[in-house]
Amino acid sequence: MSGATAVPPQISPLPADRLYRAADISSLAFTTTADLAPLPGLEDQPRARDAIRLGTAMARDGFNIFAIGAAGSRLQPALRGLLDQAAQGRPEPRDWAYVYNFADPQRPIALGLPPGRAPLLQRAIHELIDDLRSILPAVFEGDDYQKRRAALLQSIQAKSEAAFAALNQKATEAGIAIMRTPNGFAMAPMKDGKVVPPAEFNAWPEAEQQAARSAIEGLEHDLEETLRGVPRVEKEQRDAVRALDREVAAFAIAQPFAEAGETFADLAPVQDFLAAMREDVLETLPLFASPEVAAQAGAPLREARAGPRLAGPFERYDVNVLVTQADSAAGAPVIEELHPTLGNLVGRIEYQQMQGALVTNFRLIRAGALHRANGGTLMVDVRALLTEPFSWPALKRALTQRRIVIEDVARFVGLAATVSLEPDPIPLDIKVVLYGERQLYWLLEAVDPELSRHFKVLADFDDELDRTPGGEALMARLIASMASRVGLRPLDRDAVTRTIEHAARLADDADKLTLLVERLGDTLAEADHLASQLGRDTIGCTDIDAAIAARIHRAQRIRERSQEMILRDIALIDTTGSQVGQVNGLSVLSVGGFAFGRPTRITCQTRPGSGRIVDIEREVKLGGPLHSKGVLILGGLLGSRYALDGPMSLAASLVFEQSYGGVDGDSASSAEFYALVSALAELPLRQDLAVTGSVNQHGEVQAIGGVNEKIEGFFDICAARGLTGTQGVLIPAANAQHLMLRADIVAACRQGRFAIYPVTTIDQGIALLTGRPAGARGADGAYPTGSVNAAVEARLARFAKAMPHRGPEQPGTPARETQA
Repeated sequence: MSGATAVPPQISPLPADRLYRAADISSLAFTTTADLAPLPGLEDQPRARDAIRLGTAMARDGFNIFAIGAAGSRLQPALRGLLDQAAQGRPEPRDWAYVYNFADPQRPIALGLPPGRAPLLQRAIHELIDDLRSILPAVFEGDDYQKRRAALLQSIQAKSEAAFAALNQKATEAGIAIMRTPNGFAMAPMKDGKVVPPAEFNAWPEAEQQAARSAIEGLEHDLEETLRGVPRVEKEQRDAVRALDREVAAFAIAQPFAEAGETFADLAPVQDFLAAMREDVLETLPLFASPEVAAQAGAPLREARAGPRLAGPFERYDVNVLVTQADSAAGAPVIEELHPTLGNLVGRIEYQQMQGALVTNFRLIRAGALHRANGGTLMVDVRALLTEPFSWPALKRALTQRRIVIEDVARFVGLAATVSLEPDPIPLDIKVVLYGERQLYWLLEAVDPELSRHFKVLADFDDELDRTPGGEALMARLIASMASRVGLRPLDRDAVTRTIEHAARLADDADKLTLLVERLGDTLAEADHLASQLGRDTIGCTDIDAAIAARIHRAQRIRERSQEMILRDIALIDTTGSQVGQVNGLSVLSVGGFAFGRPTRITCQTRPGSGRIVDIEREVKLGGPLHSKGVLILGGLLGSRYALDGPMSLAASLVFEQSYGGVDGDSASSAEFYALVSALAELPLRQDLAVTGSVNQHGEVQAIGGVNEKIEGFFDICAARGLTGTQGVLIPAANAQHLMLRADIVAACRQGRFAIYPVTTIDQGIALLTGRPAGARGADGAYPTGSVNAAVEARLARFAKAMPHRGPEQPGTPARETQA
């Protein structure tokens, strides 16, 4: 026997003070935010703050930082403050410069110098070259050098002249004259000191002619030997002059080089460079010896101080200052690279066109972010890093090798068509901080096993702050810091209170405050603009309200069109009366960052069948996996309630009416169950109530997201048609703590014209929607007479009798639906 029909438990609407939680900042004594102390770095993010402090303090390899948060967290400003603070206690890094490699010009030499000394070296080299351009021409034009050179040349010339004199003497004694002609040397017989004419020579006796010819042949051999000695003498002359030039120049440049090296006596690499430069100067003295040549060649050096130039033979003596701390603040650098291409990250080698070809030299080497941040901290947006080809692998290589190797992307893709440089790698000592969205971190962690090797410290930024008295005080100081940082007007107490309440609404939780400060900051900026237009010195509560309303107004065109369709009965939604198998569900649409709720009609049809519940949204591939999961849970719940001893002889179809886009999420599963129960029990559901909430297989109504937007969406339709005093929304009781509703809704609920019902179980919702108790099985296993559950069970029994006899279903046999 079934028990007596139980009276449905009364579900009381939530009182108005549960629908909106006002902020309480009475513990703070201030008139405007100008009176509040600024919030120290990441005081509102203790977890992330401790992680960043650990990462910046750890000197071990791999303890770089990966900061993650939700979109809109504004991680960069929060990180920058703490990183700047940590950098102040670290020593200044070294300067780095590239100089010419006189032994191998294709491999420029990297010089590491103490902070601020690279520009001093560059200036010293410039001054040294200027001195050499003045000293050496003066030395080589001086009387002392000219006399020594003349004496040297005379001495060597005398040797050559002595050889010719001896040959002439020998020829004279043999009666032969040696004559210089335009074509070289010629010999002829000589008599009485005069050359014998050919006619006279032919008249000589044959014996005398033969003797003369023999003498000439012997002298020709001697002349050939003498002439062969001339190049040796000339070479001896050149070597002697070169040695003299080198000796004189070495003496002349000793003092300038010594003075240039005094400042860098403690730096062996600089001394090595100066020594190599000195040797090269001594090997290229003709560039300095002539004042005209030195002046003409020296022009590019003066231009080089303003920028690199390829022209000019003196450029190889220059110093390419890659990074310097000369003009930097004390402490280690904190560099943020906004565009982390390969060249911007590890440096690049530039080229210039010259006579139709691309040429380069060590002065066209440019620093990358790793060079500028070396010895300090580098910040990179991980999304920007991953979207640049070659950058992420290059960063990992640099961290693995602990050195910066300048890489040319053209060589990676096989496009290099000119000779390039291979600069010395620079040792790397850096702390890298990547920041970005959580999804990017989890994805990268899943596909790249090297991530955990290089980024051992995870700084996970909280999205929300507990809304305790201390939390609200902290938020007030955060608001003050935001306003002060960007130069906004101070906020008065009421404006701070309203902003804190808005932060709770953005968090979708009355007990939480959002830490996604970008939207808060935008609201404050707009309120500041409104206050300025009204000529006020402070931002008031009305300015905050106006800014919030204006932002909603700009984004709500689609919401207005959606509500218009309902109010014109194009999209069918009832807000009065009752219907069988029909319920008002609630959904949230998000367009361009603006979310709003709207009611949706959910209907159900039932008939005898094989136990299959057809989700029409899923059948036409408009339902997402979470929505399909919710429908499958309905089948489990239905079976656990009404099919204890056998299969259900049921075929049911559920659909979101006039839904032409995708549907996902399980927040409508309780509404779908109410529609299904109504159709089975043939009991109407109230249409002045809307429903949201998911359900589990035990009939418990579970929390959902977007509860505020959903309530407001149904309220707007009811208010436009006229509030009757019976309208309201059923929400999961667990969502009551999330309510931060608009003031007009709170007022309507306080006046009894609208109601919010917290529902814990599906039976409570059934009773409220049907006006009849759901009913619980009694000791005899039957539902009470007159209860909704009893009506459902009776209808299913009729379905079973209407079905033809079936044998027991075999496991795994697909369900077959019998068409009615």
